[in-house]
Amino acid sequence: MSFFHVVFVAFVIAAIGAAGWFVTPKGKNQTLLRTSLLLTLTCCYLMWAITYLCQLHPLITPRRSDLRMEY
Repeated sequence: MSFFHVVFVAFVIAAIGAAGWFVTPKGKNQTLLRTSLLLTLTCCYLMWAITYLCQLHPLITPRRSDLRMEY
């Protein structure tokens, strides 16, 4: 299930990036605006995906503190 969420959000981000590509106003800074938009979307997506996947599959298992110690 987690793979589908990551792919779905990737498609949404790609659609926003494609829309932003065509919506940017023409002018001297058009390349700068497009680059900034795509880099921002990419970095935000990667941060979200890494955080989401780390919460689904943690490397360290939590320890319960309410258990008796074994001797």
